[in-house]
Amino acid sequence: MTASAHALELLKVAAAAADSKAGEDLVAIDVSNPLPLADIFLIVTGRSERNVVAIAGEIEDKLIEAGHKPLRREGRAEGRWVLVDFGDLVVHVFHEEERVYYSLERLWKDCPVIPIELASARAAAEPTGDAGIESAVEIDAQD
Repeated sequence: MTASAHALELLKVAAAAADSKAGEDLVAIDVSNPLPLADIFLIVTGRSERNVVAIAGEIEDKLIEAGHKPLRREGRAEGRWVLVDFGDLVVHVFHEEERVYYSLERLWKDCPVIPIELASARAAAEPTGDAGIESAVEIDAQD
């Protein structure tokens, strides 16, 4: 089984939102095979507690604007690891130290990684990049 088209659309919006708030080291993992409740984990790093909260807040705001409400959220008060669950997409925004400690990529190493190409990386290479939120992220759907 692979991640649904709906989950990939959620991922596009979430990744663009994370990038807009200086989220770093974005990794999307297709967990649809071992987990019946989610298709994709998006893992993002923030440099400080404020940055972690800002990234999670922006992701939540942009997905709500796109018509998707979170099912639950955890960790916002501490700002060290914020989890926002949108059903098909579960977003983990970590402070750098927590990301290394919990190492979710290692725990889910048997699952395929979904490539994410961010607009900010393209904009640096192509100064004329004027991508909006809808086209800011390219996701390569894997069969």
